[in-house]
Amino acid sequence: MPGKKRSVVGLLIFSIITLGIYWLYWIYATSKETQEYSGKQTLSPGLELLLCIITCGLYWFYWIYKYSKIAVECQQKAGLPPEDNAVINLILSILGLGIISSMILQASLNKVWEFESSKNDSVISTTDTSKNKE
Repeated sequence: MPGKKRSVVGLLIFSIITLGIYWLYWIYATSKETQEYSGKQTLSPGLELLLCIITCGLYWFYWIYKYSKIAVECQQKAGLPPEDNAVINLILSILGLGIISSMILQASLNKVWEFESSKNDSVISTTDTSKNKE
């Protein structure tokens, strides 16, 4: 089951408006959705979020790299050409631009979720068409 397509700009705006609270929710939701889609069960999404908080953001560097790699696996699973942004996302995060790396990761995942949704829609419409012929 694909994850939720989220606005990349919305991620930026909501993170600023909520003073980072939405960003924390985004970390949890992204962890959960990518783990469910990829079938890769590492740490629970709640623990991932907790580690980002209690390490004062140090775990974030590992998290963005890891989930950028998992996004590549999701792209391959969907049959899309992989875009490996893990190193760029890590560098941006180290430079203090973690929100930009989040936006890049969300854009990569949106492609997967969009593609999977369009596959599901075409299967449903094909099934509906065959039922109408009977």
